[in-house]
Amino acid sequence: QVRLVESGGGLVQAGDSLRLSCAASGIPVGRTTMDWYRQIPGKERELVARISSDGTTEYADSVRGRFTISRNWPRNMVFLEMNSLKVEETGVYFCNTISRSRDVWGPGTQVTVSS
Repeated sequence: QVRLVESGGGLVQAGDSLRLSCAASGIPVGRTTMDWYRQIPGKERELVARISSDGTTEYADSVRGRFTISRNWPRNMVFLEMNSLKVEETGVYFCNTISRSRDVWGPGTQVTVSS
């Protein structure tokens, strides 16, 4: 059974940085596409960053240059380094992958950016 658990969220000020972690079990993060999504209040859940099995990364236009997705194979974890955070990026951040044609989500971690 594939399981994802996010951590690292918290309360920061605008301009600060945070590093989110996603611990995966039941699936090797180095051999599958792993995504970070966020759910901002009043908006649809959106894809923030992606790392493919070959290491290729993709970012939403709004975070490109500020966020970095990475992975650690031995620890089977995926990370999202977020810099220069903005108040409007307050929300719940989720780790996601697809296993056996089904979306797998973690419970999410809350990121709150204050002004």
